[in-house]
Amino acid sequence: MTISIAFCFLLGYGCNLKKMESAASVANHPLQYIIVNGIDPTPESFDEVASVFGKNTDRKTAIGVGFILSYFQMSPETAAERLKKYLSLSVQFDLPVMVQLDGEQWWGNRPDLWNWWDDRKPGYNPENRKNVEWTAWTPDSAVKIGWRNWGSQLRVLPMPNLMSPAYRDACHIEMGKLIPIVIEWWNSLPKEKKYLLVGIKMGWESAIGVNNWYYPNGNDLLNQPEKNDPSYGLNTDSLPGRGVTAIGYASVSKLGLANSGQLKEEQLTKVVQLHLEDLCKFAADHGVPRDRLFTHCGGWSQGETLYTAAINKYSCPGWSFYTYAVDPKTDITAMKALESNDAPYWGAVEWLFQGDHTKEQWASALKNTMSDNRIRYMCIYNWRGIKNNVNCISAIKEIIQK
Repeated sequence: MTISIAFCFLLGYGCNLKKMESAASVANHPLQYIIVNGIDPTPESFDEVASVFGKNTDRKTAIGVGFILSYFQMSPETAAERLKKYLSLSVQFDLPVMVQLDGEQWWGNRPDLWNWWDDRKPGYNPENRKNVEWTAWTPDSAVKIGWRNWGSQLRVLPMPNLMSPAYRDACHIEMGKLIPIVIEWWNSLPKEKKYLLVGIKMGWESAIGVNNWYYPNGNDLLNQPEKNDPSYGLNTDSLPGRGVTAIGYASVSKLGLANSGQLKEEQLTKVVQLHLEDLCKFAADHGVPRDRLFTHCGGWSQGETLYTAAINKYSCPGWSFYTYAVDPKTDITAMKALESNDAPYWGAVEWLFQGDHTKEQWASALKNTMSDNRIRYMCIYNWRGIKNNVNCISAIKEIIQK
């Protein structure tokens, strides 16, 4: 696929649905949000948050909840049902919601996309090697397995080829079932309740070879005990392979950026940027305005180009902040990326002040994060990890009461 064809494919979706009302057009609504992520779609979970923080009435900074729908990890019916529960509970408990739609990190319910090697299991099709990443420029280097470390190392399914037409079509199909549910719910709310939708987020630290990396000769490990796996992990500053076997050849070649030579950091960035732009254009075409649409891009090494992949004309950009949680404005590379951004907002879309801190230190980090009036929201990962942290909860209460 040449670059021109790829752009046609990325821009080829549209609809005539009524655009959702802009956040800026509604007065007396919160200016910013502090979101606690990882809430279950149950009355008990919502009531727990509402009981801790109280009502959001007339707050300039409101408390809200975040949740993730991995639409390839469950049936479409289950995803729709869970989404409707979340939205209903948002109204019941007066808690704004941030809806994250994920088609990258978990896709276990779609072996028809990734199973290219095991004819004994569902979804088998040798052509599926075109839907996963490669370690070289040809399909015979397709991967069967990946690794991730979110607190501890675990095996995951192969990294998707973000430029595979079959993968992209599948994302559109599932998003096309879920986004209208949000729009219909949002449009049904009275004007004074429109603030309950903080936004919809696309991506989940989107990158290639970070939250799903590939160890050397990883395919040979698939049928061996997991205890035999390497455990040295990533060197995030070593680009583009980050200290393991580089992947990304499938998406780069499909996009037409290269089909030989050395894989380059900038090529991977371009893939991720177009991936997020495509998802955001699809959402925008289905009625989501820019001030309610956010990206979540990866970025681990200062100066790496990946940060810029968060920027597109349909959405507001967002990044994770852990190392720089005490003050995201000190993340020079993220701030540099913002210089090219004309969106009304940006977000600290995954944030955690790690370690043992006083209430005053928590309050300082929260204030520093929210000090830029262009920050629409910060999302704390995760509620289960902070709900019993008295210093953290007290600091949040202090911020939202002002």
